[in-house]
Amino acid sequence: MRPERHARGRRAPAREASHSAGPAQAAACLVGACSTCDGRKRIRFRADDPFRTCPYRGNVTETDTGKTRSPEFRLAAGALGSLRQDLFHDAFAYRPLAPLRTDGPITRRLPGRIREYASRTPHAVIVVAALLVLFIGFADGGSLFRLLPVVPVLLTLTRPVGAWWVALALSAALSVTGYRDWPWEPSAFAAYLIVMTVVAARTRPRTAAWLWVMTAAYVLLSEVFLTPYGYRSTGVPMLFVSALVLLTVSLLQVRREARQEVAVQQSVTAVERDRRTLLEERTTIARELHDVVAHHMSVVAIQAEAAPYRVKNPPPELEQAFVTIRENAVAALTELRRVLGVVRAEDYQAPDAPQPTLADLDGLLGNVGDAGLTVRKTVTGAVRELPQGVELSAYRIVQEALSNALRHAPGSTASVEIAYVLGGLGLRIVNTAPQGPVKPSPGAGHGITGMRERVTMLNGEMTADPAEDGGYEVAAFIPVATDRDEARDGARDRDNARDRGRDGKQAVGRDGEAA
Repeated sequence: MRPERHARGRRAPAREASHSAGPAQAAACLVGACSTCDGRKRIRFRADDPFRTCPYRGNVTETDTGKTRSPEFRLAAGALGSLRQDLFHDAFAYRPLAPLRTDGPITRRLPGRIREYASRTPHAVIVVAALLVLFIGFADGGSLFRLLPVVPVLLTLTRPVGAWWVALALSAALSVTGYRDWPWEPSAFAAYLIVMTVVAARTRPRTAAWLWVMTAAYVLLSEVFLTPYGYRSTGVPMLFVSALVLLTVSLLQVRREARQEVAVQQSVTAVERDRRTLLEERTTIARELHDVVAHHMSVVAIQAEAAPYRVKNPPPELEQAFVTIRENAVAALTELRRVLGVVRAEDYQAPDAPQPTLADLDGLLGNVGDAGLTVRKTVTGAVRELPQGVELSAYRIVQEALSNALRHAPGSTASVEIAYVLGGLGLRIVNTAPQGPVKPSPGAGHGITGMRERVTMLNGEMTADPAEDGGYEVAAFIPVATDRDEARDGARDRDNARDRGRDGKQAVGRDGEAA
């Protein structure tokens, strides 16, 4: 198909635009209002283009009259759109009333069968309101027409907005057939007010505002143009009472939504705070373990440098191997310092003393005792030197558990049990119930997070639960490989390396034969 020509004789772009314009943009393009066209070009659309695609891909800035729409026009259009959405669109759609939540502070204490019945409390309230309207209708004369307002009240259980339209229509019909009140008979007055309350409670404050506006329009129309002579007006009382009721319901809805938003934000904040705490604890552990790893790497570098001097006339291959080991150890130390620079806080100060071990535990217990916590220490098993990372983590776990006892259980006593077993190290720190008032602590739970991270890092297990006597118990087990396990692992690694080398030689031989 031949592309359309421009008004000045130039061809329009043969490739069609990738976006489609609405009616306003199509009209704008007809008068040349696209920003790409600079307001000077006329564009002709193809007759078979139902979307009127703009070939210049311009952004519409004007309407077909050449003027932008005023803010008042957009405000009015938005208001009419919200009115149509709230009261006209799917007004009689099926929207059953949801049961009441049973996890509230009162309903969750009820027995199971009564709690199930309590979930239908809103339905029961509406049925009672319908019986009230029925009683008012009987008291007002008992005719069939005066009993009809019960229908929209019950209809709010399934179709709330449609029930309001039915209540409004019945109000007008009953007023015409009545002889005293205008535009609401007593039963219709009560039913209409109940229906407005239920609809406002089941929708949103904007719908409640539109209900009152439409009611005011109905009152104005009936009072000014349709009021019969000698009738008593109920329009103004309806507007006053409904305004109070709808305002109260809307305020309760806004308050409930605000509380829900606050609860959501608090949960999000709690999650973010826990995540930040976890990262901070991991950073602290990484800084402490840096010293341990750096010490081992320094020992490796020094021994690799001194090893050639311990052997008389070492072969060149051995000397080169030790040089490579030392270079790799020094490079690893450099990378460790860079990693420490990443995880170091701005106010971080390097420790002056070495990292503590279980041998320093007596000093910690003395300091805790001076702070007012009586601690008893028990050691079982053959005491032996453990890897430095294990001893550091065990020391920190005991330190944090005793700090929690000081903070959350004033006046209590604590016991520290250390068990050296064949497969690792067992820890158990127990404190009794507090003897005085416990002050709230903003950092509750952070210490337990750090302890769990240390144990998880060492492939251990840990539990932290309240004790039966009101105290708290922290138990952890940190596995430690024995010399036999290390020898077995080393032999397995050597066998795997030998198998890989044999497989590599066989693969090279096959490649050579294939070549």
